[in-house]
Amino acid sequence: MRYLPLTELDRHDMLAAIGAPSVESLFRDVPEAARLNGGFDLPDHKSELEVEQIIGAMADRNMAAGDVPSFLGAGAYHHHIPAAVDHLIQRGEFLTSYTPYQPEISQGTLQALFEFQTQVALITGMEVANASMYDGATSCAEAVLMARRITRRDKAILSGGLHPHYRDVTETQTRYLDLKIVATAPDLTGSEDLAALIDDDTACVVVQNPGFFGHLRDFSALAVQCQAKGALLIAVVPEVISLGAVTAPGDMGADIVVAEGQSLGNPLGFGGPYVGLFAAREKHVRQMPGRLCGQTVDEDGRRGWVLTLSTREQHIRREKATSNICTNAGLCALAFTIHLALLGEEGFRKLAALNHARAVQLADRLSSVRGIDVVTDAFFNEFAVRLPRPAAGVVSELAAQRVLAGVPVSRLIPNDTGLADILLLAVTETTGEDDMDALVAALGEVL
Repeated sequence: MRYLPLTELDRHDMLAAIGAPSVESLFRDVPEAARLNGGFDLPDHKSELEVEQIIGAMADRNMAAGDVPSFLGAGAYHHHIPAAVDHLIQRGEFLTSYTPYQPEISQGTLQALFEFQTQVALITGMEVANASMYDGATSCAEAVLMARRITRRDKAILSGGLHPHYRDVTETQTRYLDLKIVATAPDLTGSEDLAALIDDDTACVVVQNPGFFGHLRDFSALAVQCQAKGALLIAVVPEVISLGAVTAPGDMGADIVVAEGQSLGNPLGFGGPYVGLFAAREKHVRQMPGRLCGQTVDEDGRRGWVLTLSTREQHIRREKATSNICTNAGLCALAFTIHLALLGEEGFRKLAALNHARAVQLADRLSSVRGIDVVTDAFFNEFAVRLPRPAAGVVSELAAQRVLAGVPVSRLIPNDTGLADILLLAVTETTGEDDMDALVAALGEVL
């Protein structure tokens, strides 16, 4: 059974109306090699119950981070999400609203986004934040483009501590622009000197804290050096929970801060959807991409909310747009806001402290395992270790024992043989003593 509404006569009449000899002729611009010859290897039809059973069996082949001891990280983290988050974001007024074009009927959505912006500005130490971006990686690329507009310079320096996905997305989005990307080598030691690369053509320097290999660094001195050269410092935060314990990038002197907000309110979800955070100095607000919600009063003096800035090409002349971001990750931003509001400042700090303490505990335990060398000396909740053999194979063997033993660096930086034995391990509040026992025992056996 084929669930198609048109009959052969319908298709004949439609082709005649447009003067096409056949349906195939409509695809003549698609190379033959790219076309599918024949049908899919699927049954013609199944009942709803049968489909649910088949798809469920497929899903059961996945190994979810919440079902086994998991030390996965590298930019996406498994945290506990309070049940209230899921309940509140599924309220109809939130779940069904698309975008607040008409403020008079979108006050709830606008207020939620306004609170989101306030939270992001507070935890990043910045003056203004927008109403969210797609994710951390695209936020990073947009920050580089913003720095280019502000400085009118055409060189961006990307730290070797920047996540490879963030680097790749930035290079992709800037590929056809007159912008030179200088990406330094992977910074396994956390000691690279970026200041030496800054010159009069540099628009920005992009750093990450904690770095890809877990290193925590103070970039205050680099911020001063950037300012002296007229360049902007862009700080990337892949694990937003760290801002409950680590000095905020704004307090270090960063000009733009971008982050991945997935850790608050949003599950791993096998890759998304996530939510990008974007904050900047107020003097740069008109070059900030995305949208910004503001507080105002109506004609009766009552408090209300509006879209203060809408910088996409749909709202203003295309050549004046600062971004082609077509929407914000509103539902994910709402989940972020609810989770952070439930924690409060004290809870946020305690959660960060718990993450760090458990990571230190695991690092100490792994240091005693023969053949394992902890590489990262100052970290938040993620660190790198060197194994006596390639990490990818070790991870595969441990996965067969139902232990997700982190992310081998070779998966994200495949062409650097010097990093083949490096493994990234992340620890969160969801990691228990039994999980650590399972990892240490399995590693000891495999190694």
